[in-house]
Amino acid sequence: MGSVTTERLPRVRASELVGRGWLNTGGRDVTLADLRGKVVVLDFWTFCCVNCLHVLDELRELEEAHRDVLVVVGVHSPKFEHEADPSALAAAVERYEVHHPVLDDPDLVTWSAYAARAWPTLVVVDPEGYVVAQMAGEGHASAIAALVEELVAEHEAKGTLHRGDGPYVPPAPSSGTLRFPAKAIELPGGNLLVADAGHHSLAELLPDGETLVRRIGSGERGLADGGPDDARFAEPNGLCLVPEQQREAYGFDVLVADTANHALRGVRLADGQVTTVAGTGEQFMVGGVENVVVAVEDGARRLGPFDAAYTYDPLDVKLSSPWDVAWSDELGGFVVAMAGHHTLWAFDWWKLGLLAGTMNEGLEDGPGASAWFAQPSGLAVAADGVVWVADSETSALRRVTGLGGGVAAVPEGVEVRTAVGQGLFDFGHRDGPADQALMQHPLGVATLPDGSVVVADTYDGALRRFAPAAGDAGSVGDDTSGTRLAGEVTTLATDLAEPSGVVVQVGEGPDGEPHVHLLVVESAAHRLTRVALPASLAGEVLDGGAHRTQRPVTDIEAGPLWLDVPFVPAPGQKLDDRFGPSTELRVSATPPELLLSGGGTGVELGRDLVINPEVREGVLHVTARAASCDVVPLGPDGEPDPDVFPACHLAQQDWGVPVRVVDRGEPGDVPSLMLPLRG
Repeated sequence: MGSVTTERLPRVRASELVGRGWLNTGGRDVTLADLRGKVVVLDFWTFCCVNCLHVLDELRELEEAHRDVLVVVGVHSPKFEHEADPSALAAAVERYEVHHPVLDDPDLVTWSAYAARAWPTLVVVDPEGYVVAQMAGEGHASAIAALVEELVAEHEAKGTLHRGDGPYVPPAPSSGTLRFPAKAIELPGGNLLVADAGHHSLAELLPDGETLVRRIGSGERGLADGGPDDARFAEPNGLCLVPEQQREAYGFDVLVADTANHALRGVRLADGQVTTVAGTGEQFMVGGVENVVVAVEDGARRLGPFDAAYTYDPLDVKLSSPWDVAWSDELGGFVVAMAGHHTLWAFDWWKLGLLAGTMNEGLEDGPGASAWFAQPSGLAVAADGVVWVADSETSALRRVTGLGGGVAAVPEGVEVRTAVGQGLFDFGHRDGPADQALMQHPLGVATLPDGSVVVADTYDGALRRFAPAAGDAGSVGDDTSGTRLAGEVTTLATDLAEPSGVVVQVGEGPDGEPHVHLLVVESAAHRLTRVALPASLAGEVLDGGAHRTQRPVTDIEAGPLWLDVPFVPAPGQKLDDRFGPSTELRVSATPPELLLSGGGTGVELGRDLVINPEVREGVLHVTARAASCDVVPLGPDGEPDPDVFPACHLAQQDWGVPVRVVDRGEPGDVPSLMLPLRG
């Protein structure tokens, strides 16, 4: 591939780390001079981004193994307005167990200095303070590990490596019954079961929402089945009761979305026994050759790549950050919100299959096979079988219908439509007509007795209500497929601390009429809070304004543009074409008219684009993947050792690059836009 190179970047001095302040340093500022003598990995992240959370997990083992020579520095460059709040950032650093220094960069000063264009971006700095690599996206752990070993050997020989402790100072431990709870459900008998994500366990509480009855899970991060004291979870989120008539067949009572373990777990309430029922514990990487399903036929080992057109044994398939689960009578199984690769899946006791979504991130309605989601994180099934989805990264509320095909891969008839939300970069707190309303990174959703929908609008700290207009849920437009849903949005409650889940409780009021309370999971306040709804359920109409992600805009000239996505295989690795082309590049634009040519999918990591001079601004959407594998050592006969099966690795990233089109200058070389996947 012409754009795949094995040369390092030119030696460039790393820019100073500038921001509002530091976390995990004991109150000290950290400079590059303080880090001289260490290999430094700068991790540009934002805590809403599931890909960034994947990278945090990828780096854990690496930083533990090399703490005397490696310093990871998180550079938090926020996407959403709420993420720029220093208290919210401090809570996120604690929530996700970030065990390295974090620079608070709310104005994207350091982000801009390193020309970062995507979350996450990783920059490797050598012990002398020079940038030696830049990587976008996830899947780089093996490459960084190999590069660290290479740099340690090189600089130990030069005498420029200094072993010893880095600047990380752990924060004081917190205490309490709950720690960053995520979701909750009501159990038969009235007790509550809470996904206590920060304690890596489940907490059963009395109906008062405060008194602990028991804990299921040891509290240690990990993946282990067993009884309540031995089982381990990792940041569990979604919970769902198995219907009573199905519990004997399933063998468990509650299904758990065990998010950071990339698994679904079954819990038997009688004795607290935990069993893994779906997932391998490893992350599904989109397009990765490592997503193979291993089979043995007639004694021969056969590898077959995962194919979304089929269903599989649930324990054979890798998952990616399942965030919520819900039972659907119409489906005859569970719906799974797979936040890690922007899809919905269907699961029953013996098979698992893709339900809707393409694994592309964005806001696209239509048939399930072509719809786009963006970190779906909350699910609710209405009485009529409709599935409502809190689609967090597009700050959207989506509706899914047509699940009657059963648990089959992308069944025909599934339709996805949007009620609230404008896209990846628009958010706010605005009530009124649904097509104008705005939310900010919602994580939870529930249905109310009147058929309306309540949304845990997490980063706005609010509960919002969507009331569909009458008739086909109020389609807007002549075509009822793929058009927005009409309705009104109001605010039911404000001043909540990152609400992430809602339980609707209906009882009888003093007047004998149904009385509705909402039990809200206030994740950042580590508690459950009851909110009484007005009899009318209407709520208030508020307008807190609209916001857009404030990322630097890239000026590009109208006319020809060379898009370059460099990729360097890690030391000891090579491009892996055993299962087809090793690289893939997809390009599109918003609005589509921005690109006169160059869109579509190809295998070269470089492409000629032509930018429309009539469109003055927009977003370039670029997705790149590159597969590599370990080089197999040669045997005595000079051939690759047949007993060594090479490990495979996939690097991938989606960029959404805001651009401003400027007039072309004097004729000359074709300008270029470089987006390093790994360079």
